[in-house]
Amino acid sequence: MEPRPSQVLPERDAQSTRSNPRSPQLRQQDAGPTDLDTFPLVTKGNKFEDFTVGQEMTHHWGRTLTQADNVTFSTATCAWLPMHLNAEYARALGHQDMVINPMLVLCTAVGLSVEDLSESGGPFLGIDDCSFVRPVYPGDTIMASSRVTDMRRSTSKPGVGIVTWHTTACNQHDELVVEFIRTNLVATRGDRTAPSSARKDHV
Repeated sequence: MEPRPSQVLPERDAQSTRSNPRSPQLRQQDAGPTDLDTFPLVTKGNKFEDFTVGQEMTHHWGRTLTQADNVTFSTATCAWLPMHLNAEYARALGHQDMVINPMLVLCTAVGLSVEDLSESGGPFLGIDDCSFVRPVYPGDTIMASSRVTDMRRSTSKPGVGIVTWHTTACNQHDELVVEFIRTNLVATRGDRTAPSSARKDHV
């Protein structure tokens, strides 16, 4: 059976392939190895000088925590507490649904604050005085805000400072669900190498 005209494909023009800059063969041939050292560094986040004691920041977006988030997090961290995985068990204890793993709530609150507080880099120095005030349930939306409570320049590491924030996270009803004190090393302005070098020694 003779193929219909619509089934006859034109022969590839080798010359047009060689001259076409969009050709995959040409792109692959001309790309060469990627030198990551030549990529310009883009500075993000606030520097030490951008903070002042008493300064308050409301962090962006918010995050709705779902049942899938909770089950995935609890399973991945081997948190086999039935309160976080068994809705009927949680209801028998007076909850409206299974309770979102509080460590997921804490991680979410910290994550919401990163862009404003620590995106410029610098070692995380710890969380203190963490209080889980009320349970969070699937479908609740978490929003966070922070206030600068203390800051000082490092006495042993030039180019970095130590900043402490009090962070609170609330649900969609503006009810407090978790609060904590967080401390980070933060680079001072104009010193791009301080955060990475500071990891080698103590503050």
